[in-house]
Parts: sequence; structure tokens; C-alpha cells
Amino acid sequence: MKITDVKTFIVGNPWKNWVFVKVCTDEGITGVGEATGGHDAKPTEAQVHELSRFYMGMDPRHPTRIYERMYKGLFFRASHAAGAIETACWDILAKSLGVPLWQLFGGKMHDRLRVYANAWYKGPRDLGFFREKAAEVVEMGYTALKFDPFGSAHRTLSREEEKLSVSLVAAVREGVGDDVDILVEGHDRFSVSTAISIGKQIAEYRPMWFETPVRSTDIPATVAVAKAIDVPVAVGEMYDQIGQFAELLEHRVVDIVQAEPLALGIGTTRQACALAYAYGAVVALHQAQSPLATAICAHLHAAAPNFLIQECFDDFLEPWARDCVPGVPVPKDGYVEVPDAPGLGVDLDEAEMAKHPYHPDAFIRLFEDGWESRRR
Repeated sequence: MKITDVKTFIVGNPWKNWVFVKVCTDEGITGVGEATGGHDAKPTEAQVHELSRFYMGMDPRHPTRIYERMYKGLFFRASHAAGAIETACWDILAKSLGVPLWQLFGGKMHDRLRVYANAWYKGPRDLGFFREKAAEVVEMGYTALKFDPFGSAHRTLSREEEKLSVSLVAAVREGVGDDVDILVEGHDRFSVSTAISIGKQIAEYRPMWFETPVRSTDIPATVAVAKAIDVPVAVGEMYDQIGQFAELLEHRVVDIVQAEPLALGIGTTRQACALAYAYGAVVALHQAQSPLATAICAHLHAAAPNFLIQECFDDFLEPWARDCVPGVPVPKDGYVEVPDAPGLGVDLDEAEMAKHPYHPDAFIRLFEDGWESRRR
């Protein structure tokens, strides 16, 4: 079997442009992957094709070999483009064997996966709004939800902003009650002292974690915060080297690992999960892209003995989002069922994707304004 072609698709929406790939073979089996990152859709799409010298004509049933060729060709850097190609090759390998992808990872540890909702808080930074929207998420069946209460803050918080941010955490806790997990997102933005101050104040509302309170790649800063607060710290989505996970875990104060499969690829993400397991840590893979990424994470989580919870935006995206990716698992009562169809168990609907071309105004105005204006 040989790779004969790779197709790319950019699907535009008000949040960010998704980048999908479809790897074609001379035996008619195709595989899909996702290369969505931030606001670099067109450069990422171009890199998918530029990397073709490392995968075109290769047998896709050797995804690790292909990924290593691309990784070395990128001078030992992970990339969303390489990760998407590797994922599509894993999809082809599993389809060629007639088994779901998780079967290649040692089989299922979990038949269904607990998920937490994200992107539900699009609107004003108002206590009543956050309280009511959080309660609506629980009514949908979710037992956990994540949110960023910090608005445009960066590095530090004014006294007024700090009070409002903590009050929003309190409002969400009030809205969901004591039996629902709340997860607080920091988006890598605070200084160590500010993060510690926030972490101490929100502890009384019992968040499941405080995510990326400082720059993720600043491991000493992350460790300093984790040691100083009683709220668990979660981190890992910005890591692009397996050694970063080892360096973090060696301190034994952070035990929630959020590797990003779209950046690392399937193989390196599995290594990160295994490394976390060796250190007694749990995994909650980062997933802030399309429903296709939901399926990718589901297969990885299904086989991970140290799985904790899975991120899910899907119920809060555009109403047509799932139509682009037929077969994607859909949350029900706070869980998703692990797909059993061969490969990833999903496909790309090219006709549906064509209805939503590249969106030039898609932009996450992180630290500039909130979700309300972000979606204009």
C-alpha cells in the first residue's frame, strides 16, 4: 500500500478555522486527521503539502516511521501538520485491519468516557449569566464544565478584576451545586504571584483543577504555583517535546497531564500518557478544535488506564459542526461512547465542509475581550 495523494480542507467558523486532511492510497483506503491549531490555518495547510516529500509514496501502515521522517525534517519539532498526517496513517492502518483504532493500543480500558463541557459561557462577564448558563449545561447532562473567568487580564489582575473573577467562580459553583465538577482555565497568562493569589481564593469553591495558570512551558513557574495552592494544577497542551512531560512530572507536584494530540501526533501522545502513568499521574488530553478531535481523543483515552476526563466543545459549536464529521461520538448524560467502527470511526463530509469556507475574520481575541465579542 502506498500514499498517493493528500487532500486538505479548511472549514471556517467564527471561532477558528479548522484544518482537516485526508490521506489517499493506491488501495482505496483513506484516513483522516486534523491539523487545527490557532490562527495559522493557511500556513498549516501549506506545511501539510510541503511535508509530502517525507510521506508521499510511503506505506501508511507504518505511521511511526512516517512521523519520525517528518519530525526530523522539521528539525526535531512537533507540528500540527505532521500530527495530522500521522493520525490519518493510524486511521488507515486500523481500517486495513478492520479494527477500531483503540484496538491497536491494547484494547479498551473504558467503554465510555466522562466529558466536560467547554465554550458554554459565550456572553457577558456577569454573575447571573455565568450562573444561569452553568445550570443549563448541567441540565444537558454534563457533570463537569470548564470556563475562563478572567476576561482580558494578562500577567496581573486589578483589585476590581480579581474580585469579579473570583465571584464568577463562586457564581458557577452556586449554579451547578456541590456534585458537579468545575474546572478553571488560566490560559497561560498570569505571573506566579498572581496565579498563587487566585489559586488560594478559588480553593473554597473546590475546582477540579486550575489549568495553565502561568506560561505552560515555564516549568519552574508551574511547579512554584502547584506547590503553593491547594487546587490541582493541570498543564501540558503547549508541550511539543516528550522530555517536557518528564521534566514536569519529576517534581511530583503536578499530576494532571493535558497533552495535545493534534500537535504531538498519536504516537508521542501515547508516550506522554505512558510517562504520566509511570509517575502516578492522570491524563485529560487537550481538545479545543473540531468534533474530529473529539474522536481522536476518545480512542486515545479509551486505551489509557490513567484516563481522567475528556474535554468537549461539540455541543457549543456551530449547529452544523458535527455534520462535517459523520460518526463522531456525541455526549449523552455527561459521557461519550467509544467508537467501535474501523479506524477512527468517522469520516469527512466534503460537501458539507464546502458550505463553510475559510473565514477570514475567525479570531480568538484572547486577553483582549471575552467570548461575547469574540464571536461577532
